[in-house]
Amino acid sequence: MSTDLTTLRQLAHLSRLELDESKEQEMLGALNEILDWVDQLRQLDTSNVEPLVHLSHEINVLRPDEAHNTVSHQDGLRNAPRKDSDYFRVPKVLD
Repeated sequence: MSTDLTTLRQLAHLSRLELDESKEQEMLGALNEILDWVDQLRQLDTSNVEPLVHLSHEINVLRPDEAHNTVSHQDGLRNAPRKDSDYFRVPKVLD
């Protein structure tokens, strides 16, 4: 399957793309390569292949949503470049 400049210009118009003439030929070649690749995929026999609906057979495998502290307050402030008792000190960003 291949396409022509008229179809490319219609696609560019629908996509709101502005292509100059030098880019049209480049884009037309790339589009025809993609369409040729799709034609190759159509030639594959997929009659015995089940459709892939999910990547795994697991259904809603979620971890329990439990809040817990993994780093203590002191450990979190230990490597802070600047701190003020229990808080991080950062540069002022608002006036």
